[in-house]
Amino acid sequence: MEHEMRAEYEDASIKLWHMVRLDATTAMCGRDLDPGSATQSADAWGTPQGEPFCHSCGALYLREAP
Repeated sequence: MEHEMRAEYEDASIKLWHMVRLDATTAMCGRDLDPGSATQSADAWGTPQGEPFCHSCGALYLREAP
């Protein structure tokens, strides 16, 4: 399954990065995200570019990622 990271904002700055299944706007943790929010490749997970990251999404992502 393909994934990407999508930003959740707070006061115009990124609050958290969530993992979504490709072309989706609902995070794996169940949070609905803005369709226009910034995205990153799933490869950014666990890197400084991918921080801060939703812990719930991370746990679910690790169960699906090879």
